[in-house]
Amino acid sequence: MSDINKVVLAYSGGLDTSVILKWLQETYQCEVVTFTADIGQGEELEPAREKARKMGVREIYIDDLREEFARDFVFPMFRANAIYEGEYLLGTSIARPLISKRLIEIANETGADAIAHGATGKGNDQVRFELGAYALKPGIKVIAPWREWDLLSRDKLMDYCEKHDIPVEMKRGKKSPYSMDANLLHISYEGGNLEDPWSEAEEDMWRWSVAPEAAPDTPTYVELEYRKGDIVAIDGEAMTPAQVIEHLNRVAGANGIGRLDIVENRYVGMKSRGCYETPGGTVMLRAHRAIESLTLDREVAHLKDELMPKYAEIIYNGYWWSPERRMLQAMIDESQSVVNGLVRVKLYKGAVTVVGRKSDDSLFDEKIATFDDDAGAYDQKDAEGFIKLNALRLRIAANKDRSPL
Repeated sequence: MSDINKVVLAYSGGLDTSVILKWLQETYQCEVVTFTADIGQGEELEPAREKARKMGVREIYIDDLREEFARDFVFPMFRANAIYEGEYLLGTSIARPLISKRLIEIANETGADAIAHGATGKGNDQVRFELGAYALKPGIKVIAPWREWDLLSRDKLMDYCEKHDIPVEMKRGKKSPYSMDANLLHISYEGGNLEDPWSEAEEDMWRWSVAPEAAPDTPTYVELEYRKGDIVAIDGEAMTPAQVIEHLNRVAGANGIGRLDIVENRYVGMKSRGCYETPGGTVMLRAHRAIESLTLDREVAHLKDELMPKYAEIIYNGYWWSPERRMLQAMIDESQSVVNGLVRVKLYKGAVTVVGRKSDDSLFDEKIATFDDDAGAYDQKDAEGFIKLNALRLRIAANKDRSPL
């Protein structure tokens, strides 16, 4: 361990990372640099600075990464309409490559030998953090205390704090039984009664949305303006990517939108039950597909849909910085050059309904699509030959006694 002189720790100031900070100092006899990221989790982060200083940390980074997170990670992902296993909008997954990137940048700035994180040895985050780190700095050393120490319970962590005079904030009132992770895009819940897949999530667990049945009886209409696949304005007001997500979270959450309760397949091999709130992201996905339905060529749209599950899996498993993700992203971004226009959605009691869409780049032609007289724009007699050509292989098979009946 003598080759570890300085470590950059992803640090929140909570129980786990406070113990990790001291454990690194004690076990590796090294200097620790702390890095705390503001990616929209909605918590006061300055107390982390004072806690780190009291524990002897000299280099303390607290970075506001909300705009970078929204612009360079969330928005590119939504251009792909990415969903993991048909439901999960990847709120936790998409935050990890940014944290890995900043850990490596700080390691380079401070001359650190290693990075450290507080992810456990059972989850996906350890994989995501470390794959990202190795992709960006192949020779970096990674320290994952949960895979090394024996402090595997809250009681042991508390005993360690008492022994080493580590300040632990004891919040008054009822402690949440859930393990929660929040950022600009979503908040997740695991543990507690959720470990039983049959047990319904308690209503007081949810933080960002009202229950659909308690949402207003009057629908809310929202108009989203798209430019090259990204939302650039809401109801005529220009907004940055982070402002877009924050605004949609408030409006959609107030209408009971964005709750999800799933059992997912973790990359490490186990199934996990979790609940998620992604109000703004739920609206963004529906609206983006609506503007694409007008502007994308059929085969381009279908190819995107075929590739999307792979793209989502790449992000979920931690390969954001991989060559395959970058290749897919280049293709996806190229498709978005024509994804411009307006989408109007209705938000009502948990539902997002697209009620209007228009674009100067629209491929929708009323003269051809109309059920009225199309004045020769489309000759319906042409359909007969089209059908017969496409039926040819079916007719040949049937003539060979290969009919399905």
